[in-house]
Amino acid sequence: MHNTYHRVGHGPHAVIVLHGWFGDAHAFAPMEAALDGGAFSYVFMDNRGYGCMRGAQGEYSMDEVARDALALADGLGFATFSVVGHSMGGMVLEKLALLAPLRLRKLVAVAPVPSCGVAFDVAGRQLFLDASGSLQARRAIIDRSTGGRLPASWLDWKAQYSWESADQAAFAAYFLAWSGTDFSGEVQAMAPNLPLLALVGEHDPRFDAALMRRTYLAWYPQARLEVLANAGHYPMNETPLALVAGIEAFLSAP
Repeated sequence: MHNTYHRVGHGPHAVIVLHGWFGDAHAFAPMEAALDGGAFSYVFMDNRGYGCMRGAQGEYSMDEVARDALALADGLGFATFSVVGHSMGGMVLEKLALLAPLRLRKLVAVAPVPSCGVAFDVAGRQLFLDASGSLQARRAIIDRSTGGRLPASWLDWKAQYSWESADQAAFAAYFLAWSGTDFSGEVQAMAPNLPLLALVGEHDPRFDAALMRRTYLAWYPQARLEVLANAGHYPMNETPLALVAGIEAFLSAP
């Protein structure tokens, strides 16, 4: 039995979309109406412990999410497919590039966590650890990651959405996974020759253009970078039309 998902479009180019730490399969809803369903088949997958997979047991690792995505692709009959990964989904995207490079067409990493993980100072790490059991900690992280510039009511909504969309145990375990996992040596050794687009928001203080240049652009020979104006860490909410335009222009290019 594969992971739960929902699908937008039935076009010939299959795309599996992997959500971030604060999301689930429906976290991309603001951009879905703009997707080209005639050209693409977008499949939005729930990680174990999230969305309709709440209560599903697992190790909650990046490797497990990648293998679940491959199993979903198999179940749907996708011999080849592209991948869009947001935040920790961007790290999963890199794991997929190692596991099944010949099945992947193109990779789109949106405000992604690189395969080297993320280093935190003591206070920052504690805030993220607290987030599994604290709605206010989640709100503070969302506010910080979007540049402290978005409406209070949206911050409240986004924090509540994540609270209701994920099991606390899974949420806590995924933080340890995406922050502490490091398989960047494998990525650099392999140098996956896959077209990759890194999309970051201009107001994202951590997953920014400088980080992309040190990681994705240095490790993937065909990687390129685009910075989304007026976006922070959640461009699917902040600038959904610009995000769709960037993704589909890249996926459609020869």
